[in-house]
Amino acid sequence: MTISDRLMKVKDENYRQFQSRLVPNIPIENIIGVRTPELRKIAREVFASTCMDSFLSELPHKYYEENLVHFFVLSLIKDFEECVHKVDAFLPYVDCWPVSDQSTPVSFRKNHGKLLPFIKKWIASEHVYTARFGIRMLMNEFLGDDFKKEYLELAMSNKSEDYYLKMMVAWFFATALAKRYDESIVFFEEHRLDDWTHKKAIQKALESFRVSEAHKQYLMSLR
Repeated sequence: MTISDRLMKVKDENYRQFQSRLVPNIPIENIIGVRTPELRKIAREVFASTCMDSFLSELPHKYYEENLVHFFVLSLIKDFEECVHKVDAFLPYVDCWPVSDQSTPVSFRKNHGKLLPFIKKWIASEHVYTARFGIRMLMNEFLGDDFKKEYLELAMSNKSEDYYLKMMVAWFFATALAKRYDESIVFFEEHRLDDWTHKKAIQKALESFRVSEAHKQYLMSLR
């Protein structure tokens, strides 16, 4: 049984319609309609099987869900070098924001030094979803103990006007306001972001439970 056959067995037509509205750039005929828990279950099965390498080499995939399973499989690879190179090879085939956003490889967490050069390369990419993934990894992995002020500049270094990339930059800075307020607030006081991203990041920060009420009041004055 192929992976697509396995996906077809658990399809949900109502969910397919819902997903097609979330990813309007993907033709509905390329969406099966499979919920995330099932996709993760299938990914674990693929990861434990002898067909993993053949599935990962079958690019491009036809279905949206095959791409999601692909990235979920990659997230399970514990060897950093193997994982990051497989991620790097797959990113050019990522064609929508949910595929870019739902997978966080477990091997990245303890290999920040090796990961950072890849993140810088990904953020500089002209491929929107490669750059979006790079910014998300910077947000996930480098706003904690390994934070440096220069990472705020890095997050806004790709000047693409694409909506999905600008939204990711806004998400990054809203998270930075929650986790690194003192360093990131300067970018809003000095209006370092373009006007749309500036306002969207503040909006997201105002919606966040992780930003204090005092900080929210000040952010409202900077809109």
